Amino acid sequence: MDLEGRGIPAGFIASTEFIEAAKAQSRSLGVEPAGIFVQHPIQDRTDAEMVTLARQAIDRILGLIVERTN
Repeated sequence: MDLEGRGIPAGFIASTEFIEAAKAQSRSLGVEPAGIFVQHPIQDRTDAEMVTLARQAIDRILGLIVERTN
């Protein structure tokens, strides 16, 4: 929100564990969430598993970037 307030498009990537928390935070701040959620958990993933998650999400991530910068 700080970045958006300064005119810098922003978004986030989080695991699905945080969907409800992101909605609640967005409501409390009065903003629409601009985020991408990937499969939970993240912490104990191997490098190869993280690469797979990133590949699965890359089109959505790029879409978010395009959306936020237009």
